[in-house]
Amino acid sequence: MKHFDNSFLTNNIDLIAGVDEAGRGPLAGPVVAASVIFSPSVFIEGVNDSKKLSAKKREELYDKILNKCLACGVSVVSAGKIDKINILNASLLAMLNAVEKMDVQPDLILVDGNKTFSYGMPVRAVVKGDSKSFAIAAASIIAKVSRDRIMKRLSAYFPAYLWGKNKGYPTKEHISIIKLVGPSPLHRKTFLRKILVNKSELELITHFTQNCHSESRTGY
Repeated sequence: MKHFDNSFLTNNIDLIAGVDEAGRGPLAGPVVAASVIFSPSVFIEGVNDSKKLSAKKREELYDKILNKCLACGVSVVSAGKIDKINILNASLLAMLNAVEKMDVQPDLILVDGNKTFSYGMPVRAVVKGDSKSFAIAAASIIAKVSRDRIMKRLSAYFPAYLWGKNKGYPTKEHISIIKLVGPSPLHRKTFLRKILVNKSELELITHFTQNCHSESRTGY
């Protein structure tokens, strides 16, 4: 993975940022993106696509990445914003914001996936980048751990949905709870239309839309 990143090094490219997001698929909560820059010589054993690692291993690597990186930026885009601009645009916005939050400027930005954002330097999309690029894989770990921590914290305010366990993803249990008690202010109403299909269930979305005033108090 480090070899992949170093293959982009030239006389004009010395610092490479890897960028990835976590939380495109959940029914609730924000999408979180991270951007990470390492010096070309730095390598951390065990860094890989966050989806291939256990929660314990991600937590261990999270601290190592922050200790050894030159710069790291994390950005959060709320469920409300996702509903307004859609999840693709929200993910790209989060990734752009994560890059802008770093206090070191890269010479090249590698973004996981097949879409990029505009920035004042080269940005390259890398399909399945979190399994190819060391920097992107590190960013995927930072983004995933950061989002999981957010969902665990939010679960204390909305314990019925078991976000500490499901992190807002559409598990059968999570969907059943939504159908039973209705959505929270932090559910993505545009996503709920995919699972709430009958009239009474759709009324939950209408009620949610009309009464969703709490999001600004939580910040997510």
